[in-house]
Amino acid sequence: MINKTSKNKMRVKRHVRIRQNLAGTPVKPRLSVFRSNKNVYAQIIDDVNGVTLVSASTQEKENKMEKGGTLEAAKFVGELVAKRAIEKNIKQVVFDRSGYLYHGKVKALAEAAREQGLEF
Repeated sequence: MINKTSKNKMRVKRHVRIRQNLAGTPVKPRLSVFRSNKNVYAQIIDDVNGVTLVSASTQEKENKMEKGGTLEAAKFVGELVAKRAIEKNIKQVVFDRSGYLYHGKVKALAEAAREQGLEF
């Protein structure tokens, strides 16, 4: 019998493989994206010091959305994380898609962040 590996386990394997060559520094931190079925999360991380500099998600109290797993929600999170990063003088980041394919919510978040002024 053939056992099929779950999509999330395959994503995690891709993520580990990507992270071997990708790291955030204090000069150019890492913009990490995580999407669940119901919400979208983004963090800007300095891997050298092990610190999250900026974060945004659809679950925050002040901007809790009715449906957090939509394309509009991903665009909103991208704009929000970019605005917060620019307030902290972070203009350049390394994009970490966390093993997800670059389309849909991940692409919408990335493009919204670029429109707000983040460079990657």
